[in-house]
Amino acid sequence: MEILAYADRAVELVNTDVPGADRDYLSSEQDVRRLLPAAWTITRQAAEDGLRELREVRPRLRRVFEQAAAGNGRSAVQAVNKLLGDFPASLSISDHDDDGWHMHLADADSGPARRFVTGAALGLAYTIAERGPERLGVCEATPCRAVFVDTTTNSSRRYCSDRCATRANVAAYRARKRAAALS
Repeated sequence: MEILAYADRAVELVNTDVPGADRDYLSSEQDVRRLLPAAWTITRQAAEDGLRELREVRPRLRRVFEQAAAGNGRSAVQAVNKLLGDFPASLSISDHDDDGWHMHLADADSGPARRFVTGAALGLAYTIAERGPERLGVCEATPCRAVFVDTTTNSSRRYCSDRCATRANVAAYRARKRAAALS
């Protein structure tokens, strides 16, 4: 179990609805199936039931990223702690497939959506505890508001993707050129 990788679940879920975008990418049972890991067996009913739960927790996860990006680490931690209380992790040790002993989330009975959110909350908590809340960010490119986990060695990431970074850099370059032309 790579606990830091579980934070990617939070990123994936939050980014199904980016403010300013024209479409919500979590509005159907099929969207739930695309979000959850492909290896999970998910019934139609579980996906339908999970849709509501995932949509309800999504703004709570976004708030964690927004608070961290705004420099409000304590507020981000409080939000994660609340999530951990609402979605407690149940862990087990496994040696399936003779891959060696490793940890697993053991909340299979709670349903796939709840298990996904539990992993997301655990991943955010571990990321903050091990690397600090400043590792959680919101894209600085206008109008993008996608979230990300900064895994750079120097904690310098400002954009959710290379595409947004390029778009922001080109816009800044053009703005400097316009300002120079007006001077």
